[in-house]
Amino acid sequence: MKRFLCLWLLLLLCSLSALAEQPPVTIPDLLTAEEAQPPRPAIEPEAQPWTVLPEPERPAFVPLLLAVAQGELGYVEGGNNYSKYGEWSGDPNAAWCAEFICWCVNRTDLANGLSLLDTVYPNYSGQNTGKEWFIARGRFLFRKAVCPDWGPQWLDGMDRNLMKNEYLPRSGDLLFFSYNAAGDTEHVALVEYCARHDDGQIYVHVLEGNNPDRVQRNHYLLDNNQILGYGLCEDIAGTTMRFGNTGDKVLALQKQLWELGYLEERHLTGTYGSHTRAAVANFQQEVMLASATNGIANLYTQQAITDRLDEQRYNSPASWLVTE
Repeated sequence: MKRFLCLWLLLLLCSLSALAEQPPVTIPDLLTAEEAQPPRPAIEPEAQPWTVLPEPERPAFVPLLLAVAQGELGYVEGGNNYSKYGEWSGDPNAAWCAEFICWCVNRTDLANGLSLLDTVYPNYSGQNTGKEWFIARGRFLFRKAVCPDWGPQWLDGMDRNLMKNEYLPRSGDLLFFSYNAAGDTEHVALVEYCARHDDGQIYVHVLEGNNPDRVQRNHYLLDNNQILGYGLCEDIAGTTMRFGNTGDKVLALQKQLWELGYLEERHLTGTYGSHTRAAVANFQQEVMLASATNGIANLYTQQAITDRLDEQRYNSPASWLVTE
């Protein structure tokens, strides 16, 4: 019994000695609920079911405007259709798709010292006002590539008219919708990019307000028959002009005809009246040698006027370089 007791005491002393040699245990601080969770595996971003299509170099203001609009994603209107965009424009309870875009343009101006509103983009609300603003400046391109009461349309540098659904809207353009045969505009959105989806179709991706009650991204088939056309943020399109048309492009044409000697300076009005029609018809007969003149300035007539003016300027003594 004595031997057993001695052996037990010896084992106890050895155990205490081993414990004494171990370093002190560090007690961790309390963990937050988030830190207490097991680590989550990294989630790979889901591949988008589309490929963004390349586009020409954009004006410097376009990414600035898109950034402002993207920063508004998720905004939801209040009761009775209230929105801060409508309040900014003067009607807090307006259907605010246009007001959202104008607000974003104004914010872009204020943040960057620009003057886009009323120059590059209209400051408007209400039906058709934005469309007519772009038409008057020669920067509304219809999806069907024909401007009612004007004629076929084309892009600068083309030697033919555009075909229906051929134009790919570019970031910074405005997309106008019409839901009736009269072509009245009912909705507008800001183009973010175009993309080819997995179904092989091309879609226009937009940032839009008031659809149905918030700012959100959306996309529409390029050939969607509710797309009326695009308000271009660049002057890159041409349009057939005829009697009765009014706008900046008409005035530019009149100035060319005046410089060529086909129109008197007093008829530089911006309205395609009888004097402008006669001047175009005379040019067609004398320069284009057209057997049937109609006084309509289509693509080929406008190209011929520009070419003749370039030739005249080149051969003018005023353009000769005098060297010693």
